[in-house]
Amino acid sequence: MASAALREKQAPIKDGYKSDPSSAVVTLSSSGTLDSSSITCKIDTGKQISQAKQKIAGLHQKAGGDDPEISGELCSGDMLLEALVACAGVTLKAVATALDIPIQEGTVRAEGDLDFKGTMGVDRNAPVGFTAIRLSFELKLMDGIEVAEDKIEKLGKLTERYCVVLQTITKKPDLSVSLRGMHQSEPGIDKTLQWGQKS
Repeated sequence: MASAALREKQAPIKDGYKSDPSSAVVTLSSSGTLDSSSITCKIDTGKQISQAKQKIAGLHQKAGGDDPEISGELCSGDMLLEALVACAGVTLKAVATALDIPIQEGTVRAEGDLDFKGTMGVDRNAPVGFTAIRLSFELKLMDGIEVAEDKIEKLGKLTERYCVVLQTITKKPDLSVSLRGMHQSEPGIDKTLQWGQKS
């Protein structure tokens, strides 16, 4: 039943992507804010999502998911960008503190381009996953304190170097995927199904 309902929901979306391939290409984004009070980055989320006790991942609207402002469900692509914003923001604040660069406030933004024809199986040649990610920082330094340009350059380079999420995306780690399922083939007899791959 669930598979038929999902197919029915996704069929017109897939047809739309076939007739207008550019409609499948979207830019997801995430942002966070920095302030002078701590080495933290506050992630901006929608109202429903911020009120939820736990984050729930769901399908993006372009893949047949519900409006996240209503359902409170996050697209995992958004969550990846949130992780990048959070890690980069905290790393930048830590590096700025170590270099004695006084940040009064700031904004961290990440945008990622995604072609849903790939993840929806509409076009085998379309990539699955982000094709481009842009990370940016806008900072306001404390008034009356001079900061040399080479110090700002060092802040950028060290933030890039020590941000765990950014480096994980940049340098593909060794990754293994496994799947294990169980079902009862006969009363009292469990059968295990397994699959695994290293990429």
